[in-house]
Amino acid sequence: EDCAYSSFTIESNMFTVKIYQDELGLSLLGNVLASCLTTALTLPHIQFFFQVELDQEKGLEMRKWVLSGILASEEIYLSQLEALLIPMKPLRAAATTSQPMLTIQQIETIFFKVPELHEIHKDFYDALLPRVQDWSYQQCVGDLFQKLASQLGVYRAFVDNYKVAVETADKCCQANVQFAEISENLKVKSTKDCKDQSMCSMRIDYISQSFFFLHPDYPLLQDALRISQNFLSSINEEITPRRQSMTVKKGENRQLLRDRFMVELVEGSRKLRHVFLFTDLLLCTKLKKQAAGKGQQYDCKWYIPLADVTFQNIEDCESNPIPLVQDEEIDAMKIKISQIKNEIQREKRTTKGSKVIERLRKKLSEQESLLLLMSPNMAFRVANRNGKGFTFLISSDYERAEWREIIREQQKKCFKSFSLTSLELQMLTNSCVKLQTVHTIPMTMNKEDDESPGLYGFLNVIVHSASGLKQSLNLYCTLEVDSFGYFVNKAKTRVYRDSTEPSWNEEFEIELEGSQTLRLLCYEKCCNRTKQGKEDGENTDKIVAKGQIKMDPQTLQNKDWQRTVISMNGIEVKLSMKFTSREFSLKRMPSRKQSGVFGVKINVVTKRERSKVPLIVRQCVEEIERRGMEEVGIYRVSGVATDIQALKAAFDSNNKDVSMMMREMDVNAIAGTLKLYFRELPEPLFTDDLYPNFAGGIALSDSVAKDSCMLNLLLSLPEPNLVTFLFLLDHLKRVAENESINKMSFHNLATVFGPTLLRPSEKDSKISASTTLPISMNDSWSLEVMSQVQVLLYFLQLESIPTPDSKRQSLLFSTEV
Repeated sequence: EDCAYSSFTIESNMFTVKIYQDELGLSLLGNVLASCLTTALTLPHIQFFFQVELDQEKGLEMRKWVLSGILASEEIYLSQLEALLIPMKPLRAAATTSQPMLTIQQIETIFFKVPELHEIHKDFYDALLPRVQDWSYQQCVGDLFQKLASQLGVYRAFVDNYKVAVETADKCCQANVQFAEISENLKVKSTKDCKDQSMCSMRIDYISQSFFFLHPDYPLLQDALRISQNFLSSINEEITPRRQSMTVKKGENRQLLRDRFMVELVEGSRKLRHVFLFTDLLLCTKLKKQAAGKGQQYDCKWYIPLADVTFQNIEDCESNPIPLVQDEEIDAMKIKISQIKNEIQREKRTTKGSKVIERLRKKLSEQESLLLLMSPNMAFRVANRNGKGFTFLISSDYERAEWREIIREQQKKCFKSFSLTSLELQMLTNSCVKLQTVHTIPMTMNKEDDESPGLYGFLNVIVHSASGLKQSLNLYCTLEVDSFGYFVNKAKTRVYRDSTEPSWNEEFEIELEGSQTLRLLCYEKCCNRTKQGKEDGENTDKIVAKGQIKMDPQTLQNKDWQRTVISMNGIEVKLSMKFTSREFSLKRMPSRKQSGVFGVKINVVTKRERSKVPLIVRQCVEEIERRGMEEVGIYRVSGVATDIQALKAAFDSNNKDVSMMMREMDVNAIAGTLKLYFRELPEPLFTDDLYPNFAGGIALSDSVAKDSCMLNLLLSLPEPNLVTFLFLLDHLKRVAENESINKMSFHNLATVFGPTLLRPSEKDSKISASTTLPISMNDSWSLEVMSQVQVLLYFLQLESIPTPDSKRQSLLFSTEV
């Protein structure tokens, strides 16, 4: 009380301070401000009221004192940030060597947003310093504080990542002694009243000191204060981390609901975009290319207020067809990706391959980016109030339904249409860098080395039943799994009609290629919808529910069936799953039965039946050609496992009614039975001995040498194998003639049958696996499969193998041994 102020009280989290107009009073003001800084994260709001009556000279001096204090705090804060940045460059450089201390992903996680924070505050300091040095009554600083306030979103991104950063840093300290020492030596100090903080810790409370009354900057500073208060309030209230927010006009809160990298179709070309869905608008941006060391920046391509968003109907889309990418191109990209991954693993075994590895990683990034761009073919179309349409391409109906649902739900809140000025749009686009929740393009190379590579092999899934439906529906389900970064539809149940408790009990076998997630979508079969009712030019059936589960490798490695329930929107679907690794699935188990056809050598079956081609092959082909040639996805779409097993048992027991059974079964089950027969042969059709030669022959670059080698190898097959293959080849060519209807090209058929007809012997398979690092074993399998596909594709495309004439036909169906 004997100092330079009359009162200093604390009531309801409010400081009331009265300052006298002398030098001691000004000095005391700085001390009061400094003592309040550390409370910003605990007080809902901090406001300073200065009751001062000063002449112009004293007022000018007071403002300079305050700003000088802010500059001093900035210097301390910048020194803390710079201390954190010191180890980043050497850690990044070491990450590209054969013995990295941390991976690039770990570095980006631990030091997340630190460079951006340093850049923001360095710009602020560099702009404020000359203004304070050239201080005058007319000098304004409000624009600098307003700019700083508009960049507060970077702290939200930092806070969201904070827990992961700390966990990652602790994990790395435990795994690496050198990094633990660096972390210990780089502890930074906050104010003298604060304890040391770890290298991941930052002071968000620091910002609040910058916003108080300074004439003549009152309007700009008031706006900056409002933004900062809203932001700090959102921090204190612990808003869900994924709900990013920024402040817009009239104090409204604009939240980021979701963001994702998507492919946009622009004048027939595919462009990678980063799409942001806010509570009031949809924003499409392009990630700008930046020089090394620079932060991310976005260009706005377009935006639509949610009040104006509509989903286009099929009639609006007919003039804008989707340019499809051939499956051959997609598989060629997969082959290159697998080859590059194997090369990277080989280089990692050496200690001098860091530059080579960096070049290979760049190639891998290019190929994975290209695959991400070219793989999706499902349209998601939106339009603005003027009818201008925009088309995104996605790989799954799951994502398309999610985006539709969240936009429609948000539209119910009755937001009005609006327009953004160029400045507002620029600020919004700039904020996306700080608000984004998806920081990297979804590619395998962006994964941590210790992350699961996913499952490779076969997943058997039984879709049992559904419950929780409120009304009777015609319901069916589809199953999707991820592969190479995008989702693929793998199976579909039959339609269970007019029931609230459908019971399918259908089993499917799904091939997995690095898969981690299984998705299930329930559709209501809608037969009476008109063309005008179709959205996106796709399926008219309505998605009733959708859900997904992560496939836990440890749980699924157990060979027993695993039961699970997927709950979605009040509906529950019961499933059972069983996984077979790719290595185990390649094993062929000879049948111990004295009779039957499955698991029995093909020459034994043909000799017993007195035929050149096994009866099961002829009967299945005959039925498929009778009613399955126009079936979409024939041989690709899984048949019901119970039907396949019933047919297998009938053929093994030589059931005379097998032809009648096939006529009543779904044609996909018959196709599945034929594939199963070839898969269960104790030796593949192309034989163990000749397989390495076929794999070597297809890799020859000289076309003349390749033709000679492949044809000679084909004619070297045992007679039952050769004649059966030619019979099957003739059938597959006829299937491909209907490609425009059944969507089964030569390449699709080769993809289905190649790994079934050609497989390495168990001995060769073990040798191949033993010469490969465990981490790249799955990529080796992928390359093996691609080679098998190429061999069959070669024969399918070869015109010099004539279709069987009548004489040949009689030979194929001869009953003589």
